Amino acid sequence: MDTIILGTRKGLLLIDLDGQVQREFHNGVPVSYAFLDARTDKLWAAVDHGHWGQKLHFSLDHGQQWEEVPVPQYPEGAEVTDGQPATLSYIWYIAPGPADQPQRLYIGTEPGGLFQSEDDGCTFQLVDGLWEHPSRKEHWFGGGRDLPGVCSLVIDPRDSNHIYAGISVGGVFESKDGGVSWAPRNKGLYANFLPNPYAEVGHDPHFMLASPSNPDVLWQQNHCGVFRSVDGGQSWTDISQQDGPVKFGFAIATDAEDSDVAWVVPAISDEMRMAVDRALCVCRTDDGGKSWNIFRAGLPQENCYDVTFRHALDVRGDTLAFGTTTGNVYLSQDRGESWRCLGHDFPPVYSVRFAG
Repeated sequence: MDTIILGTRKGLLLIDLDGQVQREFHNGVPVSYAFLDARTDKLWAAVDHGHWGQKLHFSLDHGQQWEEVPVPQYPEGAEVTDGQPATLSYIWYIAPGPADQPQRLYIGTEPGGLFQSEDDGCTFQLVDGLWEHPSRKEHWFGGGRDLPGVCSLVIDPRDSNHIYAGISVGGVFESKDGGVSWAPRNKGLYANFLPNPYAEVGHDPHFMLASPSNPDVLWQQNHCGVFRSVDGGQSWTDISQQDGPVKFGFAIATDAEDSDVAWVVPAISDEMRMAVDRALCVCRTDDGGKSWNIFRAGLPQENCYDVTFRHALDVRGDTLAFGTTTGNVYLSQDRGESWRCLGHDFPPVYSVRFAG
């Protein structure tokens, strides 16, 4: 855990806990997401090449050598909407499969397709059940980008066939049969951008995850607030602050041992997308969202325009790290209560993941 993996606009960086760059790869090319698969010790990088499109690379020796594998391909005839062919335009997320399926890997993509590999990323197949969901063509759409994207995936550690997907913009969907069939799980969510804010489909979970100690407890930083479910997504409760910064944002992290603890990095609403009151803070709940602690020590409190993207916050034990769109990276080793800056001059940060 002494290495932080940064996916940035100018490549993949491995830095230590003092902010020193240990290694750098894919220089000058945006890396939309990068992580180390603990099951295989593979370092994965999704590369958003401006000219050549999306690329997918892995390394078996922590970056000394890289191998490119074919990116997921939408099958012939697949359409985003009637008459609009589906073509891979962005890799949002790479998720390892469950522990009992060491060769399984998932890729969340734009325009809204989830892909699954059973050979550790050598080949991928579209998860037809989600792609063919009857709500997709009419009720999924782009938010910050033109088309919907699968940006979150939760696999129940107790049952490999039990999966949740978060689609921006579409909502949360659940499968109990390994992806064959899916049902929307958005009861209790609120979407102020929809004609019916409580519609079954069309919500925007910026990032969703489960509490490792109790997988029935799900969290999401949503476009319209922070929400929590204690019944496996059957219903959601808005745990945003009425008179505080915790509402809009992108990233959320949860404690490995305590299902009542989570962290967010708030921002002003979608129209502005910058730090609340131009002052950066990290907020933690210790009671499942009933109350929030606001931490500012070590973070800039004036003239700050930072935003933290959905995959740019991570936690291991008492240590947290996050990166921002202006190239700042921060570290806390006391559960978010105080922070130190590891560097002000990194490229804009898309993803932050601890290596262990």
